[in-house]
Amino acid sequence: MKYNFAVVIPMANEQEDFHPFVDSLSEVMDLLECGKVYFVVDKVSKDNTLDLCNELAKKDSRFETVWSPQNKNVVDAYLNGYKAALNNKHDIIIEMDAGLSHDPKALPMFLRVLNEGNECAFGSRFINGGSIWDSTWKRTFLSKFGTILSNTLLGTKMYDMTSGFQGFHAHIVQQFVDYGLLSKAHFYQTELRYLLRKSRYAEIPIHYRAPSPSVSKKAIYNSFDVLFHYFLLRLKFKSPVIR
Repeated sequence: MKYNFAVVIPMANEQEDFHPFVDSLSEVMDLLECGKVYFVVDKVSKDNTLDLCNELAKKDSRFETVWSPQNKNVVDAYLNGYKAALNNKHDIIIEMDAGLSHDPKALPMFLRVLNEGNECAFGSRFINGGSIWDSTWKRTFLSKFGTILSNTLLGTKMYDMTSGFQGFHAHIVQQFVDYGLLSKAHFYQTELRYLLRKSRYAEIPIHYRAPSPSVSKKAIYNSFDVLFHYFLLRLKFKSPVIR
C-alpha cells in the first residue's frame, strides 16, 4: 500500500552522520515506494549540513530542504517543517530526529498504526519492544522521571511522554500548528501528548540512541514552566485539549 506521507526532520550539525542516516532513510522509502522528507535547517547548524541537504535535494526529489533562518528554537524548526508538509497536502506527517537517534526502519510501523484508525502514533521507549541505548544514566533518568512527573501532574496515562518520534494525520497537525504551543525546547513533545490525550492514539515501541549526554538547563527550566502552567489549569478544571 502506498501512503501520501511526509517526514519532518530538524537538521543541525549533522555532517558526520548525514550519509549513513540518509542511506537508511532512502532504503525504507525505496521499499515503501513512497514518501517525502523535509529537512529543516537554520542558523544553529554551523557545519556543512545545509550544503549536504541542498545537494541531496537536487539529486533526489523525495528530499526537500526547508531553510528557516528565522527559527528561535527547535520547536520553530519542527513547526516550520510541519507547515511545509501541510502546504504540500500530505495525509500523514511523521517527525523524527536525525543522526540515527531514531531508526528509519520504524516508519512502516507508524504508517500502519496511522492507517488503522488512529489519529496519532507516539514512539515509546518504555513499552515492550522499546529501548534506549548509547545513553548516560542521567539522560535516561530525565526521560523516565519526566514521564512519571508529567503523567502524575497532567493526568495522562502514556508509557513515554518525552519521545520525539511521532506521527499524525494532517488534520491533527493543522490543529496544533494553529494552537500556539508554549514550549520552546524539548518539552514540546510532552505538551503535544498532553494536548492530544483525548485523540485516538497508539504507542509504538522504538529504539532510541541518545548521543547527546545531557539536556541544557534552559530546556529543563522551560519544561518545568510549561508543565506547571498546564498543571495549574488542570487544578482549575480548565485543561485544554486538541481533538
